[in-house]
Amino acid sequence: MTNDDQLSHRPPVPNTRLNDSTPHRRLRMVAVLDVPAEHLTAFRRYEDLVLPLLTEHGGRLEQRLRTGDGCTEVHLLSFAGRDGYESYLADPRRAVHRQEELRGVELTSRFLEVSEVDPVRPAE
Repeated sequence: MTNDDQLSHRPPVPNTRLNDSTPHRRLRMVAVLDVPAEHLTAFRRYEDLVLPLLTEHGGRLEQRLRTGDGCTEVHLLSFAGRDGYESYLADPRRAVHRQEELRGVELTSRFLEVSEVDPVRPAE
């Protein structure tokens, strides 16, 4: 068999579309984190340690927003799949960093699975 024969007999590349019109979508999560003002420095140190771990789990920080007072952050995260999200949450380094940086800090957090909706179209 020649190289040309091998190339022509490769197995098909898996389709990255769910159907003919819908591209494969990443799991999208929104995290809403409320931090007491007196612990903002510790929270930012913690985030500097754990956010880089996302890529090891197939995750990305798509957008990071913060209120004017700095006490609430909203993160739009995406993962290649649910397994990546769950492995990120279970990563023991996150627990170690939380214990080291946020011991005794009361954070309020919500994690929501979200999906994009069609934008509102202006009336004609």
